[in-house]
Amino acid sequence: MRTFLTPLALATTLLVGAAAPAWADFWDGIAAYEAGDYATALKEFRPLAAQGHVLSQNNLGAMYFDGRGVPQDDAEAVKWYRLAAAQGYALAQANLGIMYGTGQGVPQDYAAAVKWYRLAAAQGHAVGQINLGAMYDTGLGVPQDYAEAVKLYRLAAEQGYADAQYNLGAMYFDGRGVPQDDAEAVKWYRLAAAQGIEKPPFFARILLFKKPFAIAQHNLALMYHAGRGVPQDYAEAKRSSAGPPCTSISQVPMRSVLFMPFLDPQLTAYEDEPDFC
Repeated sequence: MRTFLTPLALATTLLVGAAAPAWADFWDGIAAYEAGDYATALKEFRPLAAQGHVLSQNNLGAMYFDGRGVPQDDAEAVKWYRLAAAQGYALAQANLGIMYGTGQGVPQDYAAAVKWYRLAAAQGHAVGQINLGAMYDTGLGVPQDYAEAVKLYRLAAEQGYADAQYNLGAMYFDGRGVPQDDAEAVKWYRLAAAQGIEKPPFFARILLFKKPFAIAQHNLALMYHAGRGVPQDYAEAKRSSAGPPCTSISQVPMRSVLFMPFLDPQLTAYEDEPDFC
């Protein structure tokens, strides 16, 4: 099962060596954006972006992608993501990868998506790791390699990303790239599911179709219902489920393949709860 996320991100990471006035204007832009004053945010970000300020370039790209303060324009979003990505900014590299992966603002090009995901992943960027893992998982832009997908999912999962935790659990459930292991599947589903019970991790917000933590809750319920990786426990299955548990373990969604950028931490509204069965 594949899920897709909307490519949107606001950069807030500090960079060493930036001039104090630039940072003052940048944070004024962030404050305006968070307050919903997109015209002021645009006024602050645009001159900084024109001067080569990578965070402002990425943020301007995000505003064009989402149509906040400007007419929605994927090609313009790509332009600004590319400028920041060319300076080595991992967040923008991940965003540019998603644009190539989905064919928004540029012709769809899986090889180019892999290139940019790989650059972001090499910097330890969890979204780059998840997306590059998804490409290896599906064989898009690279030869299919489940072991490499597992390696990359694990790197992001260990950083606390529910999407990667869910995907890693699904790999253990399937026995793809790792020996089949229900107990390990339960472990990673549980970690992902807990993020729906508590608070989703920073930047893990809009899923266009499904919530990874909700899928994980549902899969965890199925594991308890079938007694796979845990003692069979119908009461725990009911408690763990994001909805009424399915009656057949064969209905467990196999994995959540993500073409995923970093996302705006201020926007946390999710789509409707998915119907898994």
